[in-house]
Amino acid sequence: MQNAFAQGDILTEGIRDNTGSWWVGEGLKKGDQFSYRMCHVDFSECSDFEMNLWIEGDISVGTETKWLVQTVVYDRIYVIPGTMELGKIAPEPTGGSAELSKYRGAFKTSIVWLSAFANANEPKAFSKPSWGKIANIGGQQIIPKEMQTITVPAGTFETALITWKTGGEISKVWVLDEFPFPIKAETFTHVSSGIAPPEYQFQLLDYKENVQTNPFAGIEAKLPGILKEGCPQNYDLVDVKRSTNNFAYLLEVKYGPENPSPGCQIEWFINFKNKFDQTEFLNQVQYDIFVVDENLTPLRSIAQDEGRPFLYSPSGQIHTFTEVIEDPGMAPYVIWIYGLSPENIVPSATPDYLQINIQIAGDVIPKHPPSPGLAIPDWIKNNARWWATGLIGDSDFVTGIQFLINQDIMKIPTTAQGTGTGTDEIPGWIKNNAGWWADGLITDNDFVQGIQFLIENGIMKIG
Repeated sequence: MQNAFAQGDILTEGIRDNTGSWWVGEGLKKGDQFSYRMCHVDFSECSDFEMNLWIEGDISVGTETKWLVQTVVYDRIYVIPGTMELGKIAPEPTGGSAELSKYRGAFKTSIVWLSAFANANEPKAFSKPSWGKIANIGGQQIIPKEMQTITVPAGTFETALITWKTGGEISKVWVLDEFPFPIKAETFTHVSSGIAPPEYQFQLLDYKENVQTNPFAGIEAKLPGILKEGCPQNYDLVDVKRSTNNFAYLLEVKYGPENPSPGCQIEWFINFKNKFDQTEFLNQVQYDIFVVDENLTPLRSIAQDEGRPFLYSPSGQIHTFTEVIEDPGMAPYVIWIYGLSPENIVPSATPDYLQINIQIAGDVIPKHPPSPGLAIPDWIKNNARWWATGLIGDSDFVTGIQFLINQDIMKIPTTAQGTGTGTDEIPGWIKNNAGWWADGLITDNDFVQGIQFLIENGIMKIG
């Protein structure tokens, strides 16, 4: 792959004496094969993936002729093959496989973003002082800055550096004359204060010409779970705003639906805030979303589900979806914060977390089938609520439950008495169960299982 540029002098108003021009899609032809490593802020906060493209040839769509592009994406543990349709004037994706929709969006707003300024109908000269102005508030001119020799996995190229200023940072895209797509990019989102997070980044991994047969034939798909039919599309969001367990961070969380069903998704909006200044977002947050047991032991990690060691937010502002694979009943979700640090550096802070209990919709199958005589009067819930909130002590709660059982007011399935002293500490998860039961978040059966545990372990003595 040869570069048509000659080295030019550096000017702030374009590249002097360079007669070259460029547009997105210049020289694109049948048989071209590209491989890019890329990310975009709207896709998991610039979590990178690999996108491979092969230009198969023309396809007629209505009255328009487009490029048909065989595509395969490698996104952590997933392999997503499919097709894209690219325009001839500007190679923006306008159709293709549904499974690739979010990746097409990232491709359009990163690798081919400059087509809004430079396309086949409006090529841009490198000597031009400006290619246009970006549209956001305070947007700056897009300037061909200078010639630069850069090295990426695909090779070393003499490129033209295209720049613009965004929120105090300089965004950069390196383009090569007579080559369809940029070679590399490092751009930033517009922010009024704080660290500007990446908007998109990419680099060319490989390029081949005249590839005659589909290089992706036979690649087996490994797709994310398919959501079941009938999942809600419109729902209210639950609003949670609390400090983390050790008060290290302030989290503003919205999620929905309130009672998701297995096989559907939970939509999350998570803002990590400075506990001393609620207007300030935290940057470079290493975190995860767990589902835990009563001992806070992770049963599931969303990061591990996606093949990552942790999740990462450069901006401290998250919008994501997680699939519900938990059974109906109460699911303790935990937003776990490892600390604030760049991705390649282990945080020095002590981790902290926020627990959010989400009731998964559906019929709960009790772990221990209840006896036919199980019946708990509603007024007992007051005692449970007082105990869960600290208004009465452990001994008062145990004494009350002992009385209710001995008087046959509370029916408990046959339970073997443990050999403890009757004075052991009551586990915190049982107190949580009592509070949830009092508020109607778990069933009578779930609450009774906690009482059975106390009896079986000798913490509660029944006379």
